[in-house]
Amino acid sequence: MINLEVPRKFIPLVNQTRGFAEEVMRPISRRYDRAEHTYPVELDLVSAVIDGLTDSGAGQGAGAAGATRTTDLPSEVAGVGSGRKAPRGPGNRNGANLSSVLSVMETCRGDVGLALSIPRQGLGNAAIAAVATEEQKARYGRRWAAMAITEPEAGSDSGAIRTTAVKDGDEYVLNGEKIFVTAGERAELVVVWATLDRSLGKKAIKSFVVERDNPGLKLVRLEHKLGIRASDTANFHLDNCRVPASDLLGDPEIRTEGGFGGAMATFDNTRPLVAAMAVGLARACLDTTTELLAGAGVTVDWDRPPTCQSAAAARLAELEAEYESAYLLTMRAAWMADNGRPNSMEASMAKAKAGRTCVDVALACVELAGPTGYAETGLLEKWARDAKILDIFEGTQQIQLLVVARRLLGLSSAQLR
Repeated sequence: MINLEVPRKFIPLVNQTRGFAEEVMRPISRRYDRAEHTYPVELDLVSAVIDGLTDSGAGQGAGAAGATRTTDLPSEVAGVGSGRKAPRGPGNRNGANLSSVLSVMETCRGDVGLALSIPRQGLGNAAIAAVATEEQKARYGRRWAAMAITEPEAGSDSGAIRTTAVKDGDEYVLNGEKIFVTAGERAELVVVWATLDRSLGKKAIKSFVVERDNPGLKLVRLEHKLGIRASDTANFHLDNCRVPASDLLGDPEIRTEGGFGGAMATFDNTRPLVAAMAVGLARACLDTTTELLAGAGVTVDWDRPPTCQSAAAARLAELEAEYESAYLLTMRAAWMADNGRPNSMEASMAKAKAGRTCVDVALACVELAGPTGYAETGLLEKWARDAKILDIFEGTQQIQLLVVARRLLGLSSAQLR
């Protein structure tokens, strides 16, 4: 049975990560927001600590790179196929996915852009952890990987990807364009999504690990952005980019059954992580606003109905309820991944709810804090700008709701668009 309290074994990890967020990230947050595209050298220390925690076992999969699919559970626990329900097993596992979500929540209480800039903790690392073979994980596990999905004419609809991968002997030749690649300039590797056969849609999409210095992977520009400005966002052109066949992640065969290609399983791991980013940022906004309102004599009385309290206190209580639902959905999606249960719908539920909640909470907190919330003297103004991307990348709000609807109704993407 799932227990949505923080597991006791993860409490030291949460406390340590929270300390980094408050003592290392927040003090430099505004500086790197203003110095867009400047690498935050302070994060090398954070990365080294995460590596140390992981190596010692104390981290239990701290950071995005720890998220992985659980495949070694007994069949009665893990379930089979793509059905919605898996038989309930006798055990309960709180593993790498849950610890990754918890650590990401805490780092994003410090700064989302900085969290996205921690070496070896990119979404590309989560993609490798999700679908790579054990041999590939061993090769790439110590390297920083960005993830390149979005294209000029293929945003949320990953089935519309036009970047092609053509087999040529022991290599694949990649051609196409990728935009909005988080940490694309700084990372050592880029996980590029490409299709082996456009006519087959999503089923033929595979992900390839491309060395950042590959001459066929050409940096076009870095984007100037509304938020998460500490994180670099790159656009690439792939021009006859050759990669070894062994750098195709996971199974190279095109499986026409099951609806989703192997690369799509990545989303079941990365969407809870992005939801965790949104939950962490929402928590930062609520904590800061609660302190500001308390200083003005406004506190929430949890034993009285909202109609009997000030408008500010009632609004804060409403925001706390929205936050709690996003938090619990995120925890559930990660727990399901740890316990080998199909979680595609739950991952989309968590991403949809957390992304929308984060934006609503951030903007409401700016309003509740008045001039203090709108000024650059604090971080609420910055957090409100950072929040919006968390409702967009890894699949927009609309796409997540569409995924949930398809799962609930038992319809395919062709039947419900």
